Amino acid sequence: MATQVSDRIVEEQAALRRVATLVARAAAPEQVFAAVTEEVGRLLSVDYTLLSRYDPDRAATAVGAWSRTGGAVPAPVGTRIPLGGGIHTLVLEAGRPARIDDYGAASGPCSGVDHRFGIRAMVGVPIKVDGRLWGAMVIASGDTRPLPAGTEERLAEFTELVATAIANAQARVELRGYADEQAALRRVATLVARAVPPEQVFAEVTASVGRVLSADIALLSRYDPDGAGTIIGMWSSTGALPLAVGTRVPLGGRSVHTLVFQTGRPARIDDYATATGPGADLGRAIGMRSAVGVPISVDGRPWGVINVASTREEPPSPDTEARLAGFTELVATALANAEAGASLAASRARIVAAADTARRRIERDLHDGVQQRLVSMALQLRGMAPPPGSEEFKAQLDEVAVELTETIDEVRELARGIHPSVLAKGGLRPALTTLARRSVVAAELDVRVERRLPAQAEIAAYYVVSEALTNAAKHAHASAVQVEVCTGEAEGGAVLRVRVRDDGGGGVDLSRGSGLLGLKDRVEALGGTMSIESSAGYGTELHVTLPITAT
Repeated sequence: MATQVSDRIVEEQAALRRVATLVARAAAPEQVFAAVTEEVGRLLSVDYTLLSRYDPDRAATAVGAWSRTGGAVPAPVGTRIPLGGGIHTLVLEAGRPARIDDYGAASGPCSGVDHRFGIRAMVGVPIKVDGRLWGAMVIASGDTRPLPAGTEERLAEFTELVATAIANAQARVELRGYADEQAALRRVATLVARAVPPEQVFAEVTASVGRVLSADIALLSRYDPDGAGTIIGMWSSTGALPLAVGTRVPLGGRSVHTLVFQTGRPARIDDYATATGPGADLGRAIGMRSAVGVPISVDGRPWGVINVASTREEPPSPDTEARLAGFTELVATALANAEAGASLAASRARIVAAADTARRRIERDLHDGVQQRLVSMALQLRGMAPPPGSEEFKAQLDEVAVELTETIDEVRELARGIHPSVLAKGGLRPALTTLARRSVVAAELDVRVERRLPAQAEIAAYYVVSEALTNAAKHAHASAVQVEVCTGEAEGGAVLRVRVRDDGGGGVDLSRGSGLLGLKDRVEALGGTMSIESSAGYGTELHVTLPITAT
């Protein structure tokens, strides 16, 4: 008898070591499940061994199965086992080992199958992972005698190894998921740091969220002032978008969109059959069965919501809200950056407009005030009749009149430099024609602009050409300049294009400071772009693009 007990212990320890070796090697859970069921079945000399996982909907799924004959088993791997009246139900409800010593009178969803396989006795032991009930290890025998006392304890040692294997596998999955999540967050953060357009950030966020959280659908929506939401980012695991970007989602009822808007906090609906309102109807129409939403706030104001939805029975995992929060913070940062950039651009444009207005006012004041007074004084002097014989006095008056005339010419020239009146009156073509005619360097002009453009665009183009002509003569020592000005279309709408090329010495460097640097600031303040190609000895070519869709 002692020898038999010793042999049994040796066999049991050998079986445990074999399973433990698989667990230590981080073998796939499926491999561990198959090995455990076989080792347990052979060790305990039973007819069937079954390893099952409990599902959220009060059912179990077979993940490992073995039969002594090597033939069919009552529940092959993947079989769904309804709960109610069987060994799985007893283990689940008690959370402890359970046994059925006479299965002949058993009832319940699985009893018919078990009877067909001749099962008479069963023992089940719970498998717990991180303190939570995960599944059950079940052995079954066709013998009319009950399974031996102590069977539960012997099974428990194997279930501990199974639990360790499951915990290790889950840890590896979670680690991979964490790495994927961090990589996705880095990609989005890089886009935000590069200040790319918000639309590009929205697309990357929805795709990253959907993939990292293994969702079926990911949505990014903006709340509008009229009590609705607009979808601005969409992703689907199938690749086919069930809703188009720009779709309006009315608020109201009980949907994730509405709950997040009303509370300003994360919200979830695990059964969309209970959801109500237009958003719920739209969600069910695209197959949503559950959803989680997290708010996006910009500067403390509710701005929108990011959703992940499942089209399957299983709702999103309990940690979905926390994992979404990292992405919503990046979206908020991108939006804040975009708003700050837009505000800065608008501020720069207002400064340029204010400066141009001031220049026009000064030009008008010089023309209508100082210049007219000087002209009047010159006429008065020329109309004065000196007394007879005062030739010297007459000569002095003539001298003063000449000085006044020269001063008038200087004021006119100064007023023209402050703001060319020909530009305000006639537009870009006559203003550039005047510039070309007055240029020291021979200028070939090609202006293809058939209408008046927004004032700021015309002024910017005028000063670009004026500065380029001055530089060509003063610094580049060019002999010829080509000026091309035309309107066209770009991705953002209508634009004005200016190209100035000279045959001078080249080598222009904006970093050294020049009038061109000020022009670049003016152009960019208006939302335009300016580039210079200037290799030493090969002349300089200036390209400017200015938006003209809006004033």
